[in-house]
Amino acid sequence: MNPDLEKRIREAMLNPQNMGEMPGADSVGTVGNSECGEMLRMWVKFKEQNGKKVIDRATFQSFGCETAIAVASLATELIRGKTAEEALALKTEELAGELGPLPPMKIHCAQLVEGALRSALDPKASETQPVALAPAPANSNLLDNFTKPKEGVRIVFRDKKPSDQK
Repeated sequence: MNPDLEKRIREAMLNPQNMGEMPGADSVGTVGNSECGEMLRMWVKFKEQNGKKVIDRATFQSFGCETAIAVASLATELIRGKTAEEALALKTEELAGELGPLPPMKIHCAQLVEGALRSALDPKASETQPVALAPAPANSNLLDNFTKPKEGVRIVFRDKKPSDQK
């Protein structure tokens, strides 16, 4: 990875935005990559603005590398004020925002964020069936939610693609 990109990722990691669960979210999406073990969950809250339903706020939790966390932080800022359709129209590389183009070995980080966003905003986007899930305690964290998932939460494992090689 080039030193300039490493610096931008480090800067994003010093002040990550929108980390953590969002109580009362309107939508939640979860995605995981079974090959590398990374998982990301995104919460989305909508509001009415000028007669349209737009994203008011988005938060995330991640079991992932620094690049995935940096991309998720930037993406949750980028989608604010957009409709679900506008957010879903963003390309994978656009979600990385000010990080700029990611090297091929880190594209999967942006794809992880895109997958969680799609899972939250477009229930038909998943190619897998929802997993039957049991309720989790109110004080649970992301790890608890993955080991004891709640009803209505869908966990999607992406197949590793050749472009995902590390």
